[in-house]
Amino acid sequence: MLFKLSIRNIRRSVRDYAIYFFTLIIGVSIFYVFNAIGGQAAMIVIDESEYNIVELLTSVISVISVFVAVVLALLIVYASRFLMKRRHREYALYMMLGMSKGKISGILITETLMIGIGSLGIGLLVGVGLSQLMSAFVANLFDADMTAYEFTVSESAMVMTIIFFAIMYLLVMLFNSFAVTKMKLIDLIHSGDKSERVALRNPVLSILVFIVAAAGLGYAYYGVTTDFTNLSVKRMYLYIGLGIVTTFLIFWSISGLILRIVKSVKKVYYKGLNTFTLRQISSRVNTMVFSMTIICLMLFVTICTLSTCISIRNSLNKSIKEACAADVEIEFRGMSLNEEMVCESLDEYYAVKGYNPTDFMSSHVNYKVYKDGSTLADFCGDRAKEFEEQYRVFMFSFEENIIKQSDYNKLMELYGKEKVTLHGDEYAVVCDFNRMQEIRDQVLAGKPDLTLFDTTLHCAYDKCFIGAIDIWSNNSNVGVIIVPDDVVSEDAAVKEAIVGKYDTDDKEKIRETNKKIKDRIEELSNEWSNKLLSGQAEGTYVSNSISCETRTEIVAEQMGLSAIITFLGLYIGIVFLIACGAIIALKELSGSVDSLPRYQMLRKIGVEESSITGSIFKQTGIFFLMPLILAIVHSVFGMKFVSIGMEGMLSDEMWTSIFITAGIILLIYGGYFLITFISSKRIVREMPGKTE
Repeated sequence: MLFKLSIRNIRRSVRDYAIYFFTLIIGVSIFYVFNAIGGQAAMIVIDESEYNIVELLTSVISVISVFVAVVLALLIVYASRFLMKRRHREYALYMMLGMSKGKISGILITETLMIGIGSLGIGLLVGVGLSQLMSAFVANLFDADMTAYEFTVSESAMVMTIIFFAIMYLLVMLFNSFAVTKMKLIDLIHSGDKSERVALRNPVLSILVFIVAAAGLGYAYYGVTTDFTNLSVKRMYLYIGLGIVTTFLIFWSISGLILRIVKSVKKVYYKGLNTFTLRQISSRVNTMVFSMTIICLMLFVTICTLSTCISIRNSLNKSIKEACAADVEIEFRGMSLNEEMVCESLDEYYAVKGYNPTDFMSSHVNYKVYKDGSTLADFCGDRAKEFEEQYRVFMFSFEENIIKQSDYNKLMELYGKEKVTLHGDEYAVVCDFNRMQEIRDQVLAGKPDLTLFDTTLHCAYDKCFIGAIDIWSNNSNVGVIIVPDDVVSEDAAVKEAIVGKYDTDDKEKIRETNKKIKDRIEELSNEWSNKLLSGQAEGTYVSNSISCETRTEIVAEQMGLSAIITFLGLYIGIVFLIACGAIIALKELSGSVDSLPRYQMLRKIGVEESSITGSIFKQTGIFFLMPLILAIVHSVFGMKFVSIGMEGMLSDEMWTSIFITAGIILLIYGGYFLITFISSKRIVREMPGKTE
């Protein structure tokens, strides 16, 4: 009997469960997709170091999934509150017919169980399908070979999803059972007659509060963007707190502000149902100030998170191709015992050891880096103090790196980039770190002379060359000064390096070559320290004399960072977006239920159904747009702050990430808007006592 009644209730109320179903299905599918990454990665050919990163990513996602599960559990409980409120009169009828609270609770448990199984099954099917697309995304991220890929289902992710959501549904059952025990017949009968009191705020006060809030928000925006160089931890906390408070005040004042503005335009205010719609919006916003604030801030975090993680991925992919233009770089900084130099150059070092890594390279360049004690402050000259105040994140006392013109041009030939032309008494600067490039370009615009190695050099170019001498994955070169060969003193060399390319594009051969070089270099690098430990040599071992970086390792490390940031950003961003859409949808649907008597009155006085539908559409649209619009404004300045703080890691062209973020928001948040509008319209059209 209870089972049949539950089946009938679900069929009859299937449209009432639309938001509930939508949230559960998306939640299940997203939960499965991200927890199945490890299983999907196993089906593509990636390097061992890359697979270690995937394992780390899988572990991190498993931890984050606990947080996600808590968020989704709260959403499910929150959604079930709306469904119970929607059916209060149905429960009242059951009680008047003599049904016990235990049986009503049994009906709810049966319904929850069936809905849970159905949504879990559909969500897993959707998740399995989406996870196949995720495999292609993982392969693209790691530049991996998918020839070994085949359709697969992650058993561990499926079990984890089932366990977590089973716990969530159990919580909902317990919550519903507890709620039923607290039900009173009189409250259930009159639940539809209760309506929230319309409390409109003073328009003048609302305008004043709005102006103060906007000014405070503008001050916070200025502090985290234009005045970024003076930003401290305390100021950061101040701006964050100010942003939260002003967001709350804006939503507190917005209803009175809208009322004041629209009332001043009589033709708009008295047109159709605008008066009713405006009063509905003002009343509802007044009761949702805290919720609107939370939703706005969550949308802000979502937009910034999604845009940033996608931009970082694009930036790393782009910068690796540009900045990591060779296969291997070996650095030598000298081996010494008791200040006595054992080997003065890489050529001598390898001649002594009977080993030369250039044998594995199709082309290579040897170069040296020098220092003469000149600092960034010396380079800036009279403007040093000005720049120190403006750019507090930089240390102006660090010594400048210097390179010979011939070495630099050989490197650029190897990298396929522009060479530099200098006369005997000129210098140039190469740099690719944006903010440092700004400083150097401002200095170079004045064509200042520079004294290096007791030689006065004239500025050959009024701007920096964009680039670097080392192989790396991002724009992190804060500046290297290029000088004529005969200017430098060989005694001032602080580093010698070999940069080379291999004669193959075969990834497996490159991995083998890298391993041979690194194993041998590690053996040579540890030789002197092993002698010291064994007592075969006396003295102090100075520095890590020789090191090796390969393009494969750099790419793997950066792709690992990119993967972790991208997947966590997408995971958290999408879950937050689901939460925002579900909360505001349920708030709006609850408001529609509470406002049924008002819509009934409109019909009694002859208002057409199309006008009522238009009013519902406007209300729903405005409720979804208000937090989104303010969140977008927050995000404009938030992304500017992130781009300054993470300079060198974000793509210069952020439009791609912005469009992708907009698409995700349109799909999920827009989906909630559409379902909410349709459900609200149905609630109003099928209300009790409706007259045709």
